[in-house]
Amino acid sequence: MASLISAVSWVARGVSAQQPTKYVLDDEELQRVSALARIDVEDARKELERAHEAARQMGKGTEGDDGDDGEWVDEDGDAGTPVPEDGDGAPDDSMDVDEPVVPVEKKNKDDLSAYNLDDYDNDIEVTNGPFTNIKGLTYYKDNNDDPYITLKDGDNGDEDERDELQVLPTDNLLVAAKTEDEISQLEIYVYDALNENLYVHHDLMLPNFPLCLEWLDFPPSQSQSPSGGPSRTHGNYIAVGTLDPEIEIWSLDTLDALYPDALLGRPDATKAHVPVPAGTGKKKKKKTKHRTTSPYYHVDAVLSLSWNKHQRNLLASASADRTVKLWDLNRGTGNANGAISVGAGDAGGDSGNGAIRSFDSLHSDKIQSVAWNPSPSSPSILLTASYDRTLLTLDTRAPASSVGALLGADPEAIRWDPFEPESFFVSLENGLVLNFDARMLVTNPRTNSETARARWTLAAHDGAVSGLDVNPHIRGCLATGGTDKLVKVWNVAEQVGDSEKRNVSLVTSRELGVGKVFSVGWCPDEPLTLSAAGSKAKMQIWDVSANGGARKAFAGKLKAAGRVLRERTQGEDGEGGGGGGVVGVVSDGEDSEDEDDGE
Repeated sequence: MASLISAVSWVARGVSAQQPTKYVLDDEELQRVSALARIDVEDARKELERAHEAARQMGKGTEGDDGDDGEWVDEDGDAGTPVPEDGDGAPDDSMDVDEPVVPVEKKNKDDLSAYNLDDYDNDIEVTNGPFTNIKGLTYYKDNNDDPYITLKDGDNGDEDERDELQVLPTDNLLVAAKTEDEISQLEIYVYDALNENLYVHHDLMLPNFPLCLEWLDFPPSQSQSPSGGPSRTHGNYIAVGTLDPEIEIWSLDTLDALYPDALLGRPDATKAHVPVPAGTGKKKKKKTKHRTTSPYYHVDAVLSLSWNKHQRNLLASASADRTVKLWDLNRGTGNANGAISVGAGDAGGDSGNGAIRSFDSLHSDKIQSVAWNPSPSSPSILLTASYDRTLLTLDTRAPASSVGALLGADPEAIRWDPFEPESFFVSLENGLVLNFDARMLVTNPRTNSETARARWTLAAHDGAVSGLDVNPHIRGCLATGGTDKLVKVWNVAEQVGDSEKRNVSLVTSRELGVGKVFSVGWCPDEPLTLSAAGSKAKMQIWDVSANGGARKAFAGKLKAAGRVLRERTQGEDGEGGGGGGVVGVVSDGEDSEDEDDGE
């Protein structure tokens, strides 16, 4: 598998703990992990039973039954001594069959008797030598008890470590879903905008390939609370969707954690996620068989996540199993019986940390993206886009009244416009970016004779537009990234009168050396700073304000928004890839070749 960064998420300043805590595997943590991982043992047991059954059917029995024990068995089935044979495999005629057969001893190449190893550990008295005057040595379990060690533990080491791990209130965090050499992990970066410095702070191992990330500040009920302290209402967490059906939630303020703070969508031990073939296994069957869905948890990869910033306990997930599910982060384990399935009937009988609602009939193919409306006036409006080439908006309180539009290609990413609650953007695999008005969509877009048309269409890239983000600080500022390896910044002009037409102009474009761009995102604190990552497993930060044309294009909008660009210490954008507002992590290895770029 090629090295790549599949998703990136920003964390605002002042959210992270200044001194992250170290993970402690004590008895309480072991009990919590055992409760969350209760299904792992059941998975292993079922897989072992399947392996034994497969071996039995092949006539080999279980492990150890087909091994060679060095004995020969005669026709009657009795074990006996080996019978020497001549060159053609028959018994040697020169031997007397009445005489006992004595095996010929061969010289053992591993015989070490010549080295007298049996007496190796015996003490040898030394009467002279450089160390004969030492009376004895004392071992101290704690270096603080050893009088000969003048630099005690904690004198400088702990302070240096605290300084290295400290996150300042002026620092931003970035979380990258990185896969390298078939090992997947979350890399947590610290970005110091004042000193234009980017470095890896710590990392967290993942069990499978990560597909999406979503930051949230709501502590899940399964996470640990400080011992004896008040219950937490805010935090610093990242939700991760992978090729596995479960959703993992990790605390970004804990170092070297071995297990996530919460798992969403893991069924009970009686319904383990044992791998099941997608089809029948016959070559003639081209269409794969869809897995049986459940209203309580996903049964396929989680492709997209969206956290509701106004109803902070709600998390939405979209999956390759063609369902969208809502999760209540307030709910603990063993409370899934109240789940509501929309469009699939009640499965009943499940337990565990299940979804509170499942939308099973929105789309007929994998659901690529899901996003809550960011407006406080529409907190229950959800936007979805699927590989069936449709997009839908629905009120989760009345999903039957959803409206949508047809797309001309597979969707890559969707984003709501933070300045226009009814407007949203969608990027497509054919290089286009479309802007829609949710009020102009139609019901049943696949069968309705009327079609919802985009307000405007932008030919953004030569290839898929896999990265898309809308600037939360500047109205009409859009960033896109594509498989053509370019990152582009666009300026959408204000609407004039009643005309729906908008003038969309390219402000600046740059190849940041990240390969095919899979993710772009605007900084939540700096108005013209964005991140980019892709198929070369590199993270780059681009301060677009280093470009004179960008400052000129957005000067009026920045003034209207009350934002002021900070003074820069580096020069303007120039030719080539380095400098000019681009900050990255210096890598010891070489960049992957273009032909190794992953999709």
